[in-house]
Amino acid sequence: MSPVFPMLTVLTMFYYLCLRRRARTATRGEVMNSHRTIESNSRTSPLNTEVVQYAKEVVDFSSHYGSENSMSYTMWNLAGVPNVFPSSGDFTQTAVFRTYGTWWDQCPSASLPFKRTPPNFQSEDYVELTFEQQVYPTAVHVLETYHPGAVIRILACSANPYAPSPLAEVRWEILWSERPTKVNASQARQFKPCIKHINFPTNLIRLEVNSSLLDYYTELDAVVLHGTKDKPVLSLKTSLIDMNDLEENDYEEKDGCGMDNLNKKLSTALRAGPNNGYFDKLPYELIQLILNHLTLPDLCRLAQTCKLLNQHCYDPLQYIHLNLQPYWAKLNDTSLEFLQTRCTLVQWLNLSWTGNRGFISVAGFSRFLKGCGSELVRLELSCSHFLNETCLEIISETCPNLQELNLSSCDKLPPQAFNHIAKLCGLKRLVLYRTKVEQTALLSILNFCSELQHLSLGSCVMIEDYDVIASMIGAKCKKLRTLDLWRCKNITENGIAELASGCQLLEELDLGWCPTLQSSTGCFTKLARQLPNLQKLFLTANRSVCDTDIEELAYNCIRLRQLDILGTRMVSPASLRKLLESCKDLSLLDVSFCSQIDNRVVLEFNMSFPKVFIKKSFTQ
Repeated sequence: MSPVFPMLTVLTMFYYLCLRRRARTATRGEVMNSHRTIESNSRTSPLNTEVVQYAKEVVDFSSHYGSENSMSYTMWNLAGVPNVFPSSGDFTQTAVFRTYGTWWDQCPSASLPFKRTPPNFQSEDYVELTFEQQVYPTAVHVLETYHPGAVIRILACSANPYAPSPLAEVRWEILWSERPTKVNASQARQFKPCIKHINFPTNLIRLEVNSSLLDYYTELDAVVLHGTKDKPVLSLKTSLIDMNDLEENDYEEKDGCGMDNLNKKLSTALRAGPNNGYFDKLPYELIQLILNHLTLPDLCRLAQTCKLLNQHCYDPLQYIHLNLQPYWAKLNDTSLEFLQTRCTLVQWLNLSWTGNRGFISVAGFSRFLKGCGSELVRLELSCSHFLNETCLEIISETCPNLQELNLSSCDKLPPQAFNHIAKLCGLKRLVLYRTKVEQTALLSILNFCSELQHLSLGSCVMIEDYDVIASMIGAKCKKLRTLDLWRCKNITENGIAELASGCQLLEELDLGWCPTLQSSTGCFTKLARQLPNLQKLFLTANRSVCDTDIEELAYNCIRLRQLDILGTRMVSPASLRKLLESCKDLSLLDVSFCSQIDNRVVLEFNMSFPKVFIKKSFTQ
């Protein structure tokens, strides 16, 4: 047997010993704060009356299905008393996130995942809610009215958004968490997870969701916070299980041996070779490859064990991909300063969701980017509300090689800040969903960033004339492959004609909820004839889509994989059958609220075309 294999065992055992030692020295406070804590059998004093309150306000969220200028399907529907519950079905008065399932990961616009993402972080979207009174939480109830099961984490914040002066230290505590699971319930439900007790009062709650296992959009109606004004008195029966303890127990039970046997095995392995445990015998590249499987916190812990591993853990090659989104609740200026010396070669950087409520300052972000931005190719900043114009200026000056920039839902960025993006001439992907980018800045970006392949302008409400934008895209962005114009308010057949003639490489086009497009003008026919490479086309809520449009798609766009025609009354089963027979790769077809396509037709199509997932929403 090669000496490498026992050395891998030694390295693994050594690492587990480090974790064990760290767990033994954990303070009582760390144990109490573990997100794996199981709900105790404690009871509050009968004199401590429970307060029950609905959310007062929605203060932040990552995405929603609705428009920025209405209440239909928006996150703002989570504020106040229920609008729908206990009814179930598809209702506009509920809160709906932008995506569901894995469809958005299977289309041409999908980004590659980051390496070294911890397996326990699977949140895709979030919403933050404030309540009138600060309480010590005893329960959080989520009223789910359609496709339940998306909520996977509930957190509480120590900050009081309504206090005249915020606390000096803001911290988040996980009340409950669970991996995504398939929920078979088709009816509305009141989700009541068992939460843990925390040692501070709160009136700021955050829900994080993962919709990857859902068959359709999840819909939430209200959130109820139960709590007491006084700190609960815990009984002696409180049962606490720390995450580190669970990991150690799992490790010990696999082969029926405890820590004594583990120590013996480690000692035996070390005695079999030199005192350094063969570490210096392993090729440098092999140790680097092994350490690539560690999460970022584990890499930092391992650096404290010995000089050799410290050298490996500080190697900039370990930080080519740096995903800091999973640590949004604790990442601050000090964290960035701590990482800066290691990240001189970072190419992919994810700071999405980070820095809010003063955790990261403009100065701290600027220092970090000046030290680490020269090699950046991809920068994810979704929902990073610390950003201002200075930050975008720093990005444009220090990241000359940047190819991908995501500013999704950075809705607090001032309009003038986006002018700096035009300096990033090598951009290939730009996501401006739910931002305040204005027409002048966007035209400048499109003029100078002619290498763009992926562009998202969904829900950009400050753009005055989308026909002008579409014309510029058609003239300048010849390499464009995907374009998201979700809920653009005024694009017409003229803009579509310019777009289709200039961007013939388009594989994905989202024109969902674009009210000014009319099939009678021939705009959808032109799309089908001029864009034969289309794989995804969303014409959501366009009431005018008709049989002619579907037949043109069937004839010209045989590579089509995803089609959404929700809400049309003009499409018949006959034209859809032609499409299903012609487009052999079709996997998603949304015919919700299509009056000619009833459940009987859907059932028949499901039997004839079992590889196609046909979505048919309903309202009870």
